[in-house]
Amino acid sequence: MAAKPMTGQAFFVLTALAGGPRHGYGIVGEVAELSQGRVKLKIGSLYGVLDRLVAEGLIEPDREEPHDGRLRRYYRLTRDGRRMLAAEAELRAATARVVRARLGLPGAEAAG
Repeated sequence: MAAKPMTGQAFFVLTALAGGPRHGYGIVGEVAELSQGRVKLKIGSLYGVLDRLVAEGLIEPDREEPHDGRLRRYYRLTRDGRRMLAAEAELRAATARVVRARLGLPGAEAAG
């Protein structure tokens, strides 16, 4: 069975977690920074992405910490999540090289 294509939101959430465990608001902020503001997650959509990534075994809960009377749940990448993120990064880099070559832009020399 072929793997589903990774969404941009999932890619940036996994990338945010590559630096270590984060809680929901931390993930939202890191995704905005990593994507240079192109991906803006709302808390409701974030938890949908997190639930899917947990179900796929790419992330897992790390711990919960109290904050302002509520528990903050932290998430971390799993080993499979690191592998999937690395594979997706390679796929996106290869795709970018193909596009740059088609457009005649610099940086396409390493295509292959």
